[in-house]
Amino acid sequence: MLKPIIEVIGLGSGDIHQLPLGIYRKLTQYNQTCYVRTLDHPVITSLQEEGVSFAGFDAVYERHDQFEAVYEEIAAILEEKAKEQGQIVYAVPGHPMLAERTVQILLENDRLDVQIAGGQSFLDDLFRTFQFDPIEGFQFVDGTSFERYQLQYEQHLVFCQVYDAFIASEVKLALLEDLPPEYMIYIAEAVGSEQESVKHIPLYQLDQQTHLSNLTSVYVPPIDKQELNHQFFRLREVVASLRGPGGCPWDQKQTHESLKKYLIEEAYEVLDAIDQEDDDAIAEELGDVLLQVLLHSQIAEEAGYFTIDDVICSITEKMIRRHPHVFGNIKVKDENEVMVNWESIKQQEKKQNQHQESILDGIPKAFPAMLMAEELQKKAAKVGFDWDNAADMLAKVEEELLEWKEAIASGDSDEITKEFGDILFAMINIARYYKINPEIALLLTNRKFKKRFQYVEQSVKASTKEWKEFTLEQLDVFWEEAKKED
Repeated sequence: MLKPIIEVIGLGSGDIHQLPLGIYRKLTQYNQTCYVRTLDHPVITSLQEEGVSFAGFDAVYERHDQFEAVYEEIAAILEEKAKEQGQIVYAVPGHPMLAERTVQILLENDRLDVQIAGGQSFLDDLFRTFQFDPIEGFQFVDGTSFERYQLQYEQHLVFCQVYDAFIASEVKLALLEDLPPEYMIYIAEAVGSEQESVKHIPLYQLDQQTHLSNLTSVYVPPIDKQELNHQFFRLREVVASLRGPGGCPWDQKQTHESLKKYLIEEAYEVLDAIDQEDDDAIAEELGDVLLQVLLHSQIAEEAGYFTIDDVICSITEKMIRRHPHVFGNIKVKDENEVMVNWESIKQQEKKQNQHQESILDGIPKAFPAMLMAEELQKKAAKVGFDWDNAADMLAKVEEELLEWKEAIASGDSDEITKEFGDILFAMINIARYYKINPEIALLLTNRKFKKRFQYVEQSVKASTKEWKEFTLEQLDVFWEEAKKED
């Protein structure tokens, strides 16, 4: 059975004088109604005067809030018309293969025989109007459907289909995330026709134009990369320069091993900024952590082991793999089920990657002792080796305290150290039971001690006496005052 035929014709970007002769003859000799995405095109009126009949889909735009829904409905109507008539002609502005979503939907439909008859693209006139060579780097973006992260500002950037003030506003807001409000851009109307016009305006005025139509294009000239320091590629370039010829002697000498301490320090500084509830500091400290990631990646890239792309790919794939309830078909009721799935997937990955001889394998040896203790307890708890109530845990702490006192009485320094470690281990178990992060808890106490001691310090200075002139009881009075202030 033959498929219904839809012949797609491009009307060009300008008036009838720019319409190719072959397309002109095909339309004027067509004795049926020609379907057209929009009647708002300068060629339509001229062809109607020559007897060509058109049926537009402008009304479909009024029925939907999203352009994709508009295009889907137009394609569906065209399919029905093609089934009824056997063969139809569908005309679109410009070239059928340039920024025409309805044409792409039709081409994806294997129930139809879609034939592209061509048409003049407005790109040639666009290059002429803005006087740039696309070989320098050119990005063509649909103003109705794009993501900010896709935009390449070092290239010539052109937005098409900026139909109205709403779309212009969306484009403007996206650009303002990266460009200054006064950055000069161009608005072109009806490029290649007798009605062609070009305006040179600051970005913030983009959605304030009185005339916007389906023939409106927005051109954003390339911006110097020095103005794009907020984008990831710039940090990557900077780190490569620091490590490269003529770079920084200190950065050039760094290795994975020499940088280890800095990664730990920067992570703790992030925690401190979070505790201070200082958003600016959090942003700055996270930047320092990111720098460490880039430095390690650059070192590895130079040695031929991996690149930052491998790092990003690894974590992206891991997040997709471990969130089947988001990226797959798994259903979960709450965060507890999320964690159960996460651990199950994690264990499957480990079984595939290595043979585990012990349940306790897989904990990094470089972990701080407190974090390692917590992870050891968590792994043991998964197989039931754990108390199920706080009373037994507290009893264990008391038992360890007695053993520590006995070690002190014995005078054995090694035993004193070991038994003190047992007390800490038992206390971490209690913290885990009450869902307290022991590291953060100790950090808070450290900060509290520092603040109160500094109060005592200021009180001593204010007294004009020396520290040695105060008894511990007298200093404790200042300490209690500090507590009351807290």
